[in-house]
Amino acid sequence: MDIRPNNTIYINNLNEKIKKEELKKSLYAIFSQFGQILDIVALKTLKMRGQAFVIFKEIQSGTNALRSMQGFPFYDKPMRIQYSKSDSDVIAKIKGTFAERPKKIRPPPSSNDDAPKKKKKNKDPNRVPGTNNAEQPPNQILFLTNLPDETSEMMLSMLFNQFPGFKEVRLVPNRHDIAFVEFENELQSGAAKDALQGFKITPTHAMKISFAKK
Repeated sequence: MDIRPNNTIYINNLNEKIKKEELKKSLYAIFSQFGQILDIVALKTLKMRGQAFVIFKEIQSGTNALRSMQGFPFYDKPMRIQYSKSDSDVIAKIKGTFAERPKKIRPPPSSNDDAPKKKKKNKDPNRVPGTNNAEQPPNQILFLTNLPDETSEMMLSMLFNQFPGFKEVRLVPNRHDIAFVEFENELQSGAAKDALQGFKITPTHAMKISFAKK
C-alpha cells in the first residue's frame, strides 16, 4: 500500500469550485515553503477534478510537505496528500515536458523591484527622532509589503491561519502589494512574523513583514 517517497505529491479532496488558476497560485503559496517547486498540475477534467500534483525539485521537499500539510484545511476542505505513484503516466509526461521547457527569465520586474529600496528609511517625517527606525514596537497587527499583484485575501488567510491567534486579513483597496494581518495578541503576531518573514509567495516576491504602526 505504501508508495515510495517521490518528488511529486498527489493531493485530492480539493474544493472543486475553485478556478484552476487560483487553485494553482494558492497551492504554490502554501507549498513553496517546503522547497523549490518545478510545476503544479491541476486539471479540471471530470476525472481529475478536486485533484492536483505538486512537483518538487527535491524528494525531501515532497516528504516535508506531505507530513506538514496532511489534513490542512484548504478552501474549507482537509487536503489528502500522498506520494505520486512512480509509474504514473501523467507525471512521466509532465516531467518530460517540464525538462524541455526553458525557464522564463524576466529581468524587467526585478529591476523595478529594486527601485523602491533606494528610499532612505530615516527620512520618514512621521518617525520620532531617537527611536529605532528599523523596527516598530510589537503590535498584534502585522503589516505586509512586497506582495505580488495576484495576492488574494484567501491566499494570505491560508498562510497565516496555521498560526494560533489568527483573526483576519485586511487588504488595502487599490493596492495589491500591501496588506494587514491581525492576531489576538503581540506574541502570536510575532511568532507568525518570524516564521513567514521573507516567505516567497511567488519566485520573485519575498514577503516583508513588520509590526504595524500603533
